[in-house]
Amino acid sequence: MRVIAVHLLNDYSGSPKVLMQLLKGWTKNNIETHLFTCSGRDGFLSDIPKVSNHFYWYQFAKNPFIRLGFLSISQIILAFKLFFFLKKTDVLYVNTVLPFGAGIIGKIKGCKVIYHIHETSMKPKILKKFLFGIVSWSATEVVYVSNFLAYQEPTKNKKSVLYNVLEKSFVEQANLSFTTEKTEKIVLMICSLKAYKGVNEFLKLALLNPKFTFKLVVNASQIEIDNYFRNDIIPTNLLVYPTQKDTHLFYKKASVLVNLSDINLWVETFGLTVLEGMAYGLPTIVPPVGGVIELVDEGKNGFLIDSKNYSLISEKLNIILSNPTLYNTMSKNAIEKSQFFGEEYFENESIRILSN
Repeated sequence: MRVIAVHLLNDYSGSPKVLMQLLKGWTKNNIETHLFTCSGRDGFLSDIPKVSNHFYWYQFAKNPFIRLGFLSISQIILAFKLFFFLKKTDVLYVNTVLPFGAGIIGKIKGCKVIYHIHETSMKPKILKKFLFGIVSWSATEVVYVSNFLAYQEPTKNKKSVLYNVLEKSFVEQANLSFTTEKTEKIVLMICSLKAYKGVNEFLKLALLNPKFTFKLVVNASQIEIDNYFRNDIIPTNLLVYPTQKDTHLFYKKASVLVNLSDINLWVETFGLTVLEGMAYGLPTIVPPVGGVIELVDEGKNGFLIDSKNYSLISEKLNIILSNPTLYNTMSKNAIEKSQFFGEEYFENESIRILSN
C-alpha cells in the first residue's frame, strides 16, 4: 500500500497535528507514506521521520479575495504534480476540504480517495458548497472528527468517525506533570488569533475576574498580537503568548481550560486543546454545541455555556476555583474521560479505514 497524504497550510493548528499523528502511525506500520503540503513553513508536518515530502506553492493572505486566488493557483499546481505522481493503486488521503485539486486528480486517476473533514464553519457559502461538492463527487470514503460533524455535513459517501486523540508521549508527560496543587488560579485558552475563536470574550472575562490570572496562547506572532489588540486595554491579569511549539507548561500550571468560540460564527467540530487540557485534569468550560459536547459532560468534568454569557461563565469559574473538593472530582473525571481518546484506538482505526 502507498498512501499519498495532502494538506494545504502547514502550521501549529489542529488539523496538521492530527495528520502528523496519522503519518507517524502509518510509517510505524511500514506503510509507504508521501506528504504533499505547502513549502516554506514550519509546523507539525515538518520533518516527520520516514515520510517522503513533496512541496507545492501556497501563501496565506488576509484579504479574502487574494486568499481565494492563491488557493486556486495552489490547487492548479498541486493537481499538475499529482497527475504525474499518483498511481491507480494509491490511497489518496486529503486532510481538510481545502486541497480540492487532490480530490479532482484522485477521482480522474481512479484512486481510493479518503477525505478527513475537520471543519463545518466556512465562508463564503459558495466556496463551502463548491468544496463539499468536490468531496461528494470524488471521495471513496469520508472521515469525520466527531459524530456531530458527520451529522452536520452529511455526504452520499461511505463515512467513518475517527476521533482526534492524544499522542502517547503527550499523555505520559501529562501523567508525570499532573498535580491538583496549583500555586495560582489560572484560566487558560489556546486558540487561533481570531475573533470567532472567542479572543475578545476572553479579554472581557479577564476584566470581569481580576482575582484570576488569564493566559491566552495564540497561533500568531507577537507583531500580529500587538496589531490585534492595538485598540484594547489589556488588564494586568491577562497574559498573551505567541505561537508555542510546546504547551505542556501552560497546561501544567493552569487551573481551568476554556473554549469561547462564538457559536454564531464558528462551531467547534471536536476541540483538541480541550482534550489536551482534560489529560492534565483541567475542568473545562466550552460552548453548548458542536463536537466538544462529546468530550465534556455537564457538571462532571466541565460546563457547557455560550461564550457570550459572561456572568454564568464567571459564576462557574468562581465555583470551580473556590471548592477544592469539587475541583478534585472534576479533575479526576476529566482524566478518566480523556483516556478513551488514545493512540492505540486511533492507529488501529485509521489503518482499518485505509485497508477497507
